[in-house]
Amino acid sequence: MTGVSRRVRLRAAVIGGIVLLVAAVGVSAAVGFGGGGDRAEAGGAPPATATVTRQTLADLETTEGKLGYGATRTATARLSGTVTALPPTGSTVQRGRALYSVDNEKVVLLYGGLPAYRTLAPGMEGPDVAQFERNLRALGHTGFTVDDEYTGATADAVRDWQEDLGLPETGRVEAGRIVYADREVRVESHQADVGDLTQPGQAVLAYTGTSRLVTVELDVDDQRLAKRDAKVTVRLPDARTVAGTVSTIETVIQAGAAGENGQSGDAETKIEVTVAVADPKALAGFDRASADVVFTAAERPDVLTVPVSALLALAEGGYGVQLAEGEASRVVAVTTGLFADGRVEVTGADLTEGTTVVVPR
Repeated sequence: MTGVSRRVRLRAAVIGGIVLLVAAVGVSAAVGFGGGGDRAEAGGAPPATATVTRQTLADLETTEGKLGYGATRTATARLSGTVTALPPTGSTVQRGRALYSVDNEKVVLLYGGLPAYRTLAPGMEGPDVAQFERNLRALGHTGFTVDDEYTGATADAVRDWQEDLGLPETGRVEAGRIVYADREVRVESHQADVGDLTQPGQAVLAYTGTSRLVTVELDVDDQRLAKRDAKVTVRLPDARTVAGTVSTIETVIQAGAAGENGQSGDAETKIEVTVAVADPKALAGFDRASADVVFTAAERPDVLTVPVSALLALAEGGYGVQLAEGEASRVVAVTTGLFADGRVEVTGADLTEGTTVVVPR
């Protein structure tokens, strides 16, 4: 067998051991590998090449968010009577102030995460007692110990508080007379009018927080994007961008749309993500507008990358890339990592930053 025949057979064997990755990465042109004669076909253009880069590779996903004041909550009546006062929409209600009034008696906003669920009176104990006493102390009332016990001293301080509010001085705290929220609230809308009759369970008003935020609803399949304290980028309607941080994540159940028969469809589970921005003033003037929120689904810092189209699927399994070395070229196997933005993380022998690889046409 002549030297020429051996070279031809060797070239054919190498080509036979490599197939192009067509379905997965869109490579559509065959390339040859040999001692150097394949860098350019006779009369044809030389193959395209790219450089191996070292970079932080990030898989970014964009979803639509709503600009506003975050999630909306509903204040529901716990007392029967007549609505006699409501704060204006858009106004702010702070701790110790009336959220609304029933029968001309105030229903007061306090701060805390545990809802009021029972009447507090001397002899009672529990975390709800401690939460209420913290609020009572914050409002300037003293003479009692802030703990989980509702004592006679607590009742005395409550009478002083009730006198300040113009409420009957009973020393007891009815659950229907207080509403707890995490912090001060902004009145979003009225669900009842002054003069309406109320009964337990009836919505009176809707409220939000006071900070300008971005709210995003994600499908459950995209829950991986929702990581507390994760950094995001918000693209505003005027094309400006502002940095943001995921502040809260909640699972919410949305009722299905009513069909022709009037019955609701299947409920849908969503992940509600609230994003706080570094500069809340940047959101001014965009109430209820839409904005794009860019999440980082995955990130790999300081890795070697090549264009996805440079990958070759090897017959024996796995992937490789064709190194361009002067007038010669050779294939080396690589291990792939993150795919993002048209590039892929790779590791392999003889693969370093600045290496030139062939990108099949």
